[in-house]
Amino acid sequence: MSVPAVSPDEAVVAPPPRPRAPTSLVVLATLAVGFTLWAAQEVILPVLLAMFFALVGNPILRLLGKLWIPRFLGAVLVLGVGLSGAAALGVQLVGPAMQWAQEAPQQLRKVARQVQNLTKPVQQANQAAENFARVAGGEGSRRVQIVRTQLDDPYKVLTRAPRLAASVLAVVLLTLFFMIYGQNLQKHAIALFPNRQQQRFTTDILRSIEREVSRYVLTITVINTAVGLVFSGVLLLLGVSLQEALLWGTVAALLNFAPYVGPLIGVALMLLMGFVEFSDPLAALLPAACYLALHTVEGQVVTPIVLGRRMAISPLILILALMVFGWLWGMVGLLLAVPLLVCIKLVLARLEGTQGWARLLE
Repeated sequence: MSVPAVSPDEAVVAPPPRPRAPTSLVVLATLAVGFTLWAAQEVILPVLLAMFFALVGNPILRLLGKLWIPRFLGAVLVLGVGLSGAAALGVQLVGPAMQWAQEAPQQLRKVARQVQNLTKPVQQANQAAENFARVAGGEGSRRVQIVRTQLDDPYKVLTRAPRLAASVLAVVLLTLFFMIYGQNLQKHAIALFPNRQQQRFTTDILRSIEREVSRYVLTITVINTAVGLVFSGVLLLLGVSLQEALLWGTVAALLNFAPYVGPLIGVALMLLMGFVEFSDPLAALLPAACYLALHTVEGQVVTPIVLGRRMAISPLILILALMVFGWLWGMVGLLLAVPLLVCIKLVLARLEGTQGWARLLE
């Protein structure tokens, strides 16, 4: 039985390949986007922080919705409880934080003397070697060094305060609006697509990404909060006062949002705090040792069990993202780097043709 031949008109014509932009144009566009993100950070950062807090609150809002609580009332309740908790914690922390800020130079000199006593034999040997080299070279006196000091302008602090208050207010209002009107904005944006198939496909992608990212952000927030509370309890057992224990527990929880970089900074801070709080060198090492052990348990046991490998990201990509976002936005960039990277990975994994880039991040 012969197969009828297919005419050229009936043959399926493959779509033409998409034109690729030149490499120079891609590099210029990347540089332009990076400069825009840096230059417009006063506008971008409040929006990103508000979206981050809204993602934390969305799972709670869905739970309240199952209890027949309106979304507006649920958003007000969640935001009110969050602000009340932050205010209560801030009242407890502002005292020890200001005290540490005022006594930091004196405490650093105290720590420097302790470290100098520990390394005194090595310093004496280095000094003897320098004296011998100076005598051998014919130098009889040291060079005079001029040290310049710079005083902070108090007017700069006064001008920064209103801008900081406006940024905090903008984050609070944007968080409330994202919680209440975020779904309606998403529906109206999806309605702009020309056909229902694209609308349905985009809706499924956005809903799945929003739920997964919300759960991830909420889970990481709960884990980091637990780390801060446990570390505060450990410091209380070591003899640190309640307010200072809460202060360092909060610092540990915030630093835990930045993998690798945050724990390194945390270990250095806990070493400094230990030498300030305790006179015995061995006791001074206990806070840093407890912090490192707690972070190891959290990073290697708790978080992989709770989140699994689905949200796993390559350590090299994490370090690069922390460097880039930290350079762009400072400490806020370090806190937002991991959630933003997770969002990018989930979007790439859902879109057709970009799954390879998602695997590249693992």
